[in-house]
Amino acid sequence: MKKTILLALPLIAANAFAVAAPTEISVKLVPDRREYIVGERIRAVVDVANSSADSIDVGKPGSADIFRLELYRASDMASRDRVGSKPFVAPFLLHSSEGQKLETFIGDHFVLNEPMRYLARAVLVHDGARFESSLVSFDVVPGMRVGGAMQMFSNKPGLKRIFELAYWSRGQREHLFLKARDEGGRIWRTTDLGVLLRITEPKISVMPNGEVVVLHRATQDQFMRSVFWSLPEALDFRKQEPMVDPDVAGSQRMRDLYMESGGVTPVKKAWWKFW
Repeated sequence: MKKTILLALPLIAANAFAVAAPTEISVKLVPDRREYIVGERIRAVVDVANSSADSIDVGKPGSADIFRLELYRASDMASRDRVGSKPFVAPFLLHSSEGQKLETFIGDHFVLNEPMRYLARAVLVHDGARFESSLVSFDVVPGMRVGGAMQMFSNKPGLKRIFELAYWSRGQREHLFLKARDEGGRIWRTTDLGVLLRITEPKISVMPNGEVVVLHRATQDQFMRSVFWSLPEALDFRKQEPMVDPDVAGSQRMRDLYMESGGVTPVKKAWWKFW
């Protein structure tokens, strides 16, 4: 009996340490939103607080501290493989009683091209112990299609790039998104073009020089013009600028001309002339 007790005591102590350890370092993962369009980067904030007596040093050459994200399919908890080897977050150093918030983009490290619900968590490994955040969920959706176009490249026959305009509710307002994929190949990053007012159909134009222009109504009296540069190996956002509705601009110009002319002066008549 004494031998059994002596063997059990270290096990109890070890279990007690394993339970207490997570309180020393806390990790949280907070996505910006609950829903994303296929192809978005999916920004999230990682919040790490160090209440231990140690320093945490992630990203320093030779350091044993590791930070990573884990992603699962919500329907069956199947894990998703990481793509690439870029660090999940920028290097950081936390001394005792310090905390830090870090930016990460889940879509930069995992393929999220299938519309479904996902579960993600952040994991910090320090001194052989694992500290993890709670699982957080988010949905990847295709959006509602409202237009599209196709681009072909004279210097790369056979390559076709499919552009799609889609909208989805974001912050209680509808937003317009530009999605792009190469036929049978790469899926490019989706861009949020901002608030969409669907009283006017958005338009997309592909120019022979590779310029892609999207025009959509953002308010009752304003359009947004978004310009991209699309080449066989690149798709880059260049600029976005507001444009006044031509009908509103015409009315405003008439008012400006009226004011510039000094307005219309009423005809003065003698008080006894009534005709």
